[in-house]
Amino acid sequence: MCPYIGWTNHSDPVSEFILLGFTCTWAMQIFLFSLFSVMYVLTLIGNLCITCTVWWDQHLHTPMYILLANFSFLEMWYVTSTVPSMLANFLSETKTISFSGCFLQFYFFFSVGITEDFFLSAMASDRYLAICRPLHYPRIMTKQLCTGLIVFGWSCGFILFLTPVVLISQLPYCGPNVINHFMCDPVPLMMLSCSEDTTTQLIYSTFNSIFMTGTFLFILCSYALVILAVLRMPWAASKRKAFSTCASHLAVVILFFGSVMVMYVSPGSEHPVEMQKLVTLFYSVITPLCNPLIYSLRNKEMKAALKKVFGSEISVHKT
Repeated sequence: MCPYIGWTNHSDPVSEFILLGFTCTWAMQIFLFSLFSVMYVLTLIGNLCITCTVWWDQHLHTPMYILLANFSFLEMWYVTSTVPSMLANFLSETKTISFSGCFLQFYFFFSVGITEDFFLSAMASDRYLAICRPLHYPRIMTKQLCTGLIVFGWSCGFILFLTPVVLISQLPYCGPNVINHFMCDPVPLMMLSCSEDTTTQLIYSTFNSIFMTGTFLFILCSYALVILAVLRMPWAASKRKAFSTCASHLAVVILFFGSVMVMYVSPGSEHPVEMQKLVTLFYSVITPLCNPLIYSLRNKEMKAALKKVFGSEISVHKT
């Protein structure tokens, strides 16, 4: 059954939205439901394994791995903010989401995304200090500073995005109420507003441009300095280890920021609807699935810790 195009009475405010999703073919919806269900479960398992490994292995209680554990824990919430709703949508005939539910999804998804930006920046700073300032690293990157970065990242991510969400939610919505997307994305939401609020659009686009571009440039500059420092290292073994760690971090940064900046740094630009869905799908579903693979497969210490922790758990259960 194909989802219908919903219109509300123009004199009444919108109380719910219709998320069209990807397709109206029932067989394809079942296939996509199965595919994304598997991807969601694998994402949760992969990131949970990294989080638990860092928690249980005392050797990984260093700033680099503590930040990684928080990042992996964050990824589980990131996919959970959208994927379960998307899966339910595949099996729904009405494909509706309440007004408050739509903006709650919008808020949590982008707040967690901002928190990811903070943690990626903190991880870049940690690698810069460890490689470029190794003698000062223990004095600078203390347990207190690491804890402060974690608390700052989690709190600021959820505080900063309150303003755009409140502004967009206060726009007048009187119909139509159809969002040609699989989630409550801000750009389609603003397009559904009965009146064009250029101030809200300007604040939103400025917020995204400054924050995303600023954090991205900060991370790139940090890793540029790291790469220069690595190239000056006299020992090949040290170079390989440093490059391996930085390559993992850079791969995650490029995957995440590359797709996000295409969509949100210039929201005024016209993107084809299907491209919007594919790009959003990439950074909201595929990237969180790839992150545990990137970090665990390219990091010898993480691979050894995973084998140690989960190998011992399997041995205990066998005995």
